[in-house]
Amino acid sequence: MKIVFMGTPDFAVDCLEALVASKHEVAAVFSQPDKPQGRKQILTSPDVKVCAQKYDIPVYQPNTLKDGSSTAVLKEIAPDLIVVVAYGKLIPQEILDIPQYGCINVHASLLPKLRGAAPIQWSVINGEKETGVTTMQLDAGLDTGDILLVKKTDILENETSGELFDRLKVLGAELLLETIDAILAGTLNPVKQDDSQSTYASMLNKSISPVDWSKPAQAVHNHIRGLEPWPVATAVINGKPVKVFGSRMGKACGKAAGEVVNAEKELEICCGDGNSVVITQIQAEGKKKMPAADFLRGFKIEKGTLLE
Repeated sequence: MKIVFMGTPDFAVDCLEALVASKHEVAAVFSQPDKPQGRKQILTSPDVKVCAQKYDIPVYQPNTLKDGSSTAVLKEIAPDLIVVVAYGKLIPQEILDIPQYGCINVHASLLPKLRGAAPIQWSVINGEKETGVTTMQLDAGLDTGDILLVKKTDILENETSGELFDRLKVLGAELLLETIDAILAGTLNPVKQDDSQSTYASMLNKSISPVDWSKPAQAVHNHIRGLEPWPVATAVINGKPVKVFGSRMGKACGKAAGEVVNAEKELEICCGDGNSVVITQIQAEGKKKMPAADFLRGFKIEKGTLLE
């Protein structure tokens, strides 16, 4: 099968690698334009582009899919199938209509739950116990197409969104190949999504980073692990900002929300429901990320301190 792949970030790379290693032909890759990154704003290629160049696959990086130029390119390529994984743009109907088998998408949630840009992070923040990957037949909406196949997995108690990300991108690549095999075998039974059950996973930004210690301990723990590795949860200790990368549930403490109940070999903070979370990974401003025990050796915190 001749395939055009559309994707941008690291999450999509495993799917592209799987297609390259398969019996199918990846005729071209579409990815977002290069963007400036870091403090020096160095123009950087997306991960999918870097991967495609490794295999000498032609790469297209249009600013828009709506001006007709990409449609012309795709009609010239004449793919049997377009695969879309975290591309970051809605696909116009005129492009959806080009391939014989249409366009399929790999999405990192159990649709119709968590449509949108950040399903992995929000599954952790929301305290979901289970998630997975879904392949769907793309339509012109936002993650609204018919469901093709699903792979489920449990979310572990202390798993961060970064750790879950690494597991789901592998599952996504496996499910993509299974879906293409099923398309060719004619064994798929597409299922329409129940829009009444849909939820939305909005894009994250740093405004969500500050920890609200007045929330229940479980919600605080979910918040911290859900924002790792970006944008990362933040707090203020003794007037100084810190980043909080990891935590685990503590115990009943019965103190004020945000009060330090243990700062000897571990950093334990009471939350709004009278239970605590234990900070496991932390980073002071201008310092490296480190285990909380190492942090406490160089950053004196008194028991009873209130965190902001």
